[in-house]
Amino acid sequence: MSLHGKVAIITGASRGIGRQIAIQLAQAGAKVVVNYSSSPGKADEVVNIIEQSGGEAISIGADLSKVIEVEALFTETLERLGRLDILINNAAMMENRAIADMTEELFDRQFAINVKGTYFACQQAMKHMARGGTIINFSTSVSGAMLPTYSVYAATKGAVEQLTRQLAKEFGPKDIIINCLAPGQVSTELFLNGKSEELIESFRRMNAFGRLGEPEDIANAIELLVSDKARWITGQTIRVNGGFN
Repeated sequence: MSLHGKVAIITGASRGIGRQIAIQLAQAGAKVVVNYSSSPGKADEVVNIIEQSGGEAISIGADLSKVIEVEALFTETLERLGRLDILINNAAMMENRAIADMTEELFDRQFAINVKGTYFACQQAMKHMARGGTIINFSTSVSGAMLPTYSVYAATKGAVEQLTRQLAKEFGPKDIIINCLAPGQVSTELFLNGKSEELIESFRRMNAFGRLGEPEDIANAIELLVSDKARWITGQTIRVNGGFN
């Protein structure tokens, strides 16, 4: 599954799942753009890890809730690396609250990053991605469950699944595939933040293996989906969740 000669943007790649995806795609030969919003130091750490292993990576900051910054991310990528073949829309915000406690600001911010950011990154890919490219958007397996406090986050990811499905035939004529990956509970800072050990243990019991997923589990699936082995898969939501129910 060599990715030599290909350029990949991974949004939200300074930590968690995005960090692992950036490292593994670089190991497979891709030149990687490590996008970050507010953690330049952590993004540079990822770049250093990749370079120390013989790979090539750059970091570019962009707040994906702002279209002008999404456009700048793609412009700088093309200026510095010359092309774009892979887009991984991993960046997300999750602020879970009961409906009685949700604020308009938090509601709008989650939709701005998770949905608006993903959509306009796809728009830039339509303009600039090379033929034969690959786009992977991120949903969540939580959308198939009924969990208190997850209503807004799950709603944003349901929107991402639908835009992925509806965009497939727009990208098809350019030989670009677009799919949606829906992880289950993964042991990352984003997921663990604010959760009690009792709640985390309950999530472990919800899948077939009695553990949380690890970033490597998701990055391994991404490697498959961006390879030539997956060229007949598009417009799909693929649940990578260890049998979560």
